[in-house]
Amino acid sequence: MEKKTALSANEAWKALLERYPIEETVRKQGVYRITADQIREYREPRLMAKWDSSDALPEALRKRKLNLLPDSRTSYVMGDFLLYEPIPELREHVLRMTHVEMPEYESIDVNNISSEANAIHVLTLSGILDDFLGDGPSAATFNGRMGTGVFDFRVNTVRGAAREIHVENAQCEIDGGFENARSVVIMEAKNVVHSDFHVRQLYYPYRLWRTRVKKPIRLVFSVYSNMIYRLFEYRFADPEDYSSIELVQAKNYSLQDTRISLRELREVRERTAIRTDDDMDATSVPFIQANSMERIISLLENLYGNPMTPGQIAELMDFDPRQSDYYYNAGRYLGLFEKKNADGQVLVGLTGLGEKVFRMNYKPRQLKLVELMLEHRIFAEFFDAGAETGRYPDKKVIGQRMRELHVCNEGQIARRASSVERWLEWIFNLTRL
Repeated sequence: MEKKTALSANEAWKALLERYPIEETVRKQGVYRITADQIREYREPRLMAKWDSSDALPEALRKRKLNLLPDSRTSYVMGDFLLYEPIPELREHVLRMTHVEMPEYESIDVNNISSEANAIHVLTLSGILDDFLGDGPSAATFNGRMGTGVFDFRVNTVRGAAREIHVENAQCEIDGGFENARSVVIMEAKNVVHSDFHVRQLYYPYRLWRTRVKKPIRLVFSVYSNMIYRLFEYRFADPEDYSSIELVQAKNYSLQDTRISLRELREVRERTAIRTDDDMDATSVPFIQANSMERIISLLENLYGNPMTPGQIAELMDFDPRQSDYYYNAGRYLGLFEKKNADGQVLVGLTGLGEKVFRMNYKPRQLKLVELMLEHRIFAEFFDAGAETGRYPDKKVIGQRMRELHVCNEGQIARRASSVERWLEWIFNLTRL
């Protein structure tokens, strides 16, 4: 057997699936129980059993539609469970977001909220959380790791059958716990943008605190990125049903001036020189294949002063290794990211330009990112058309222009045209046409 430290999570799960009848048992009986010691033979359980978004699931589990939940401190239950809840995309125009003035504190830099703990501090000190809840002032009263106690619940599966799970003193971690006159609040906070989240992060703490307090429990999921807070409140329609999660409300908040006009975007276009090396034969930088500008910005924020290996980026962002390359190359396309050799390993960090962009306030940062896009002919041309007509083209038209500009291979056009479309959408969502 290879040393467990040398195996990736995917390789370790492939080995476990070959050694134990996991897939067959789930197919016949619905669940398979596996111990932490069994997992530890190949890799540490903490690196093998906690994926905060579905993007991070090892391919060995994803292709078999398998996942797992902790049912004690030393064991897990595996099955074809449906464990993730999609996070609604950021569609609200920034001008319609609630703008909040942060009180002046010398020890808090709102331009450098670099951790989930700092994001929670600002969330409470700014009054954002109280505004969102509408229950009066909330006080921070608990957080950290704690045992779940004993409870049973149902969870839906890919096959359509609900499975019964028994939990006995598993471990859960709470980012923020609050209390106000009307409710107890449990918060899960992220400073990385994902497409979905693991419902366990709210459900296990909910079941624990439901037995401890008499007040109603309110569940808040917070995402802070690009100087914008996105808050979501959830509830469980049936407390004993993991899959009964429902979105109650959502609201976005900005800490800085977010007013960007079409005139300002046009001024950026007028002063931006178009590159002459976009042809795939004239550049070593791959054309973009990363749809989410929000996730590129999130990665920019997390790389500031903190270079990472591609594997660390994949773990932080809940990427698979291929996605990690796509998003690195998207940042490289904009001149923001670079790779360097340090002590025998490859690290991804920010270029000088990337560091400059990070340090900018919201408005100049967005305008600079637009400028970096418009240096590329395909974005400049489609911006001109969109600014004139109020519409940008569909993927078929985008793909044809990509073909004419020879920005990538023919087989890559369809997928990468989708990324161009999403970047154009991001640009025009900065303002009202």
